[in-house]
Amino acid sequence: MEGGVRLRAGASKRDVREKVWDYLESSGLADFPRPVHHRIPNFKGSHQACCSIKELDIFSRAHEIKVDPDKPLEGVRLAALQARKTLLVPTPRLRTGLFNKIVPPPGATKEILRTCATSQGIKEYSVPVGLDGKARVDLVVVGSVAVSEKGWRIGKGEGYADMEYAMMVSMGAVQEDTPVITVVHDCQVLDIAEELLDDHDLTVDYILTPTRTIKTNCKRPKPQGIMWHKASWSYEMLEKIPILKSLRYKEKQAGKDVTLRDQRSDAANTDRPAALDEKATAEGARPQAAAGSAQLGPHSVKSNVLSPSLEGSGTITTVYVGNIPPSLRVSELKGALREFHATPLRLNWQGAQHRAFLDYKDKAAAESAVSSLKGLSLRGSTLRVELAKNQRNKGQV
Repeated sequence: MEGGVRLRAGASKRDVREKVWDYLESSGLADFPRPVHHRIPNFKGSHQACCSIKELDIFSRAHEIKVDPDKPLEGVRLAALQARKTLLVPTPRLRTGLFNKIVPPPGATKEILRTCATSQGIKEYSVPVGLDGKARVDLVVVGSVAVSEKGWRIGKGEGYADMEYAMMVSMGAVQEDTPVITVVHDCQVLDIAEELLDDHDLTVDYILTPTRTIKTNCKRPKPQGIMWHKASWSYEMLEKIPILKSLRYKEKQAGKDVTLRDQRSDAANTDRPAALDEKATAEGARPQAAAGSAQLGPHSVKSNVLSPSLEGSGTITTVYVGNIPPSLRVSELKGALREFHATPLRLNWQGAQHRAFLDYKDKAAAESAVSSLKGLSLRGSTLRVELAKNQRNKGQV
């Protein structure tokens, strides 16, 4: 645009981002939070741009809307709540799941709805929705640093919007025709070279600015799921994002190729504890259970002792795994434990009570297992994983 952001020939994605951020700041268009660098930038007029979504038929028809948590999209979140839509917002960096569902209190006033649309409201008025949450998203709204009238989008460079969309595809939450909208200032609408786009980059169907609504008629296909073999960040993401690990395991069980481009996991495998046997052998009932657990009957516990170091040790720490679906077999749980590098020294299977207990060599190993398994979904149920409430000195047998 004339007098706006100027891109040199051959500009990279990083160049585009820096030019947009610099221009928003230098022109006085940037708005809180500032500086806008390394963010989805907020801008003066963002609320006006957001309000124009109410004029779109795709918004009127939508029942369930996913909106990113960025500040410039606050007006869209408010519009969705005021229209009594189901509002889903991705959890920060996906650390605790995929979505938060915003649930305003009964009889919420306009002021409370405004609060619900803010980052603080997302924390206070939301419940988590995981892979097994059966989300059916009718409309996706994402933030952008830059976008072209053809629908080609550049984000802030961390890949979360692209990954969230790919995860929604994999879990069946969006369809090929689910529209995607972005909200930007007019100066963020640029000519973006198509060669900058990768297969995993999300494109948009509508662009809302303070002055206009652009229908892109974008023909470029959207991501058809997570491209594990192309994503160089996948291994790091797996370690940071439990729900991504859960999704990869689910797709692997379905027979899909989930080989990572980064295979550093091979090195990690060399230090794993001994592998779990395929069959658990019956032992007596476990002397303790998590607080509030039902009493165990005879023959209700299956246990594997997998390491001689367990016996006589005073440092063993137990992890409680609950919400195990009735149809799950112990071999499936063992496979998941191996996959997530959380193989215990001993596993006590209590399938009839929908739970299991995992013994680890020390508290650090147990806490690492809890972190690795958090958010794991098996056969449609998200497992409850935590340190067992009643720990005892395992040397006192």
